[in-house]
Amino acid sequence: MSHVLVTGGAGTIGAAVVRRLLADPAYEVRVCDQRPAPQWMRESCAVHTGDLRERSHARAATKGCSHVIHLAAIVGGIANFHRLPHTLTEANNALYNSVIRASLDLGVERFVYVSSSMVFERAQVFPTPEEHLDECPAPRSAYGFSKLMGEVYCRAAGEEHGLPYTICRPFNAYGAGELPDREPGLAHAVPDLIHKVLSGQRPLQIFGSGEQTRTLTHVDDIADGIVTAMGSPAGLNEDFNISASRELTVAEIARIVWEACGEDPEDLALEHLPSFAVDVQRRWPSVEKARERLGWQARIEVEDGIAATVRWLREQPLREPQRAHARG
Repeated sequence: MSHVLVTGGAGTIGAAVVRRLLADPAYEVRVCDQRPAPQWMRESCAVHTGDLRERSHARAATKGCSHVIHLAAIVGGIANFHRLPHTLTEANNALYNSVIRASLDLGVERFVYVSSSMVFERAQVFPTPEEHLDECPAPRSAYGFSKLMGEVYCRAAGEEHGLPYTICRPFNAYGAGELPDREPGLAHAVPDLIHKVLSGQRPLQIFGSGEQTRTLTHVDDIADGIVTAMGSPAGLNEDFNISASRELTVAEIARIVWEACGEDPEDLALEHLPSFAVDVQRRWPSVEKARERLGWQARIEVEDGIAATVRWLREQPLREPQRAHARG
């Protein structure tokens, strides 16, 4: 049996990864997160709550684990990228330092770093293959740069110390688990849009022209891709885009959300708000490498996934705004 540490396991993607691991009897799961773990997680996993930026806490969390899936980070929607540039850079780099060091010292069999599509913030090739990273201009946003730095940490530790790593880049995650925020832009687009529709906002506000594109990928597909990559010999010291393959404009996503909420398609009207300084205009990855080397591909259609997310969000209270913190 493999013992897997999931840092940031109480987050949206983290919880989906934990559920996917628990569905396989080959894995025993440990979670480290400073946020409260849900009851089902506490009943099924060992839960640590230490600050992973502290090396002693990272070492304690990692000890006895054969695999590490590193998700702990400051994340959020596009507003966070502009509001917290130093905070997220400082926290995320501190996490890389301590968690990778603990993984090296304790000899983990596989370190899985969950990166971000934002490393391709300035991509010039579409659909964007993994190898485009070699010539892609560096991200302008602090968040994108911090996630790229995590990839550099992995490769550097692998080259110098033999860290066995896998890099997974989710694209535009959505699904049950992420609540909207009262301030638009702090959460990701799908929960923001669902909340706006359900709360009766008319016209429906979106940032920018609506022609920006995204490739929405359900968290359950992302979790399956991460676990598949971790367990595959073909994933060793490789990087993978973990994504669906369907490119949609933000306006098209807004329409899918509108209809999933039960609204009349003829009544949809959009109001275009000024966008942020960093608002990626096109995000469409190549998924051939994961398909060919891992035998993995996303399976949940956007319409089905958003409908399920709407059902989940209808049952949730809206959280109050809160200060961002290192998630894990």
